[in-house]
Amino acid sequence: MTHLVPGTVYLVGAGPGAADLITVRGLRILRAADVVLTDALLSDDLLAEIRPDAERLHVGKRGYCVGSTKQETINDALVRLAREGKSVCRLKCGDPCVFGRGGEEAEVLAAAGVPFEIVPGVTAAIGALASAGIPLTHRSVGPAIALATGHHDPDSPECTHDWDALARMPVVVFYMAVRHITAIAHRLTASGLSASTPVAVVQAGTLPEQVVVVGELATISTLSAGVAGPAVFVVGEVVRRREKLMGVVRDVVTMP
Repeated sequence: MTHLVPGTVYLVGAGPGAADLITVRGLRILRAADVVLTDALLSDDLLAEIRPDAERLHVGKRGYCVGSTKQETINDALVRLAREGKSVCRLKCGDPCVFGRGGEEAEVLAAAGVPFEIVPGVTAAIGALASAGIPLTHRSVGPAIALATGHHDPDSPECTHDWDALARMPVVVFYMAVRHITAIAHRLTASGLSASTPVAVVQAGTLPEQVVVVGELATISTLSAGVAGPAVFVVGEVVRRREKLMGVVRDVVTMP
């Protein structure tokens, strides 16, 4: 059994969805922690790995949803629990530091003098696209990538993206973009990206209920009308590789 250091916070990435995509180290920490603070959307199979006598605190965040836990509340709980001498696992979807506020929480812990460790996880751009048969990079068409949040309305002051720069990238993956796919597509085409650029939306990546919608910038808003979060939106020629890959390799989520 893994022996954790009392008074330490472990910021653990749970991976993109499927319970068995957490790292070995992350699973060991989850099983050994005195307290586990959990995100929304975590697999029930993964939560079943928590020690029966461990304390559980649900501190999930869901975009635009009432009842999401304030970040300040989470920060205070991490510091308080560690100062009580407990080993604390902060279990986050994907990777803690890829749109997971892991960096913010680490800064709070460092300022409070609380020992912590960041345990990386498979982020959605890697996991969801791999399970959908879309390579994140490819030597012939994907030599560089950009990861961007799609949480804010592209036409709002909160969105500070350089759309001209994103339009020049071979591959762009937008997180939390379902609500704003139409506006994102418009901004990219207005910045010079061809309306025929292949794109895909992957909902519930790596899970049995995974949905993959493939189209072009010009059509994706209509094709993805029924898609709900969590989902990633990928833009670039790498999407075309799915046709070749899925002809040979069975989709992970359809395997028994």
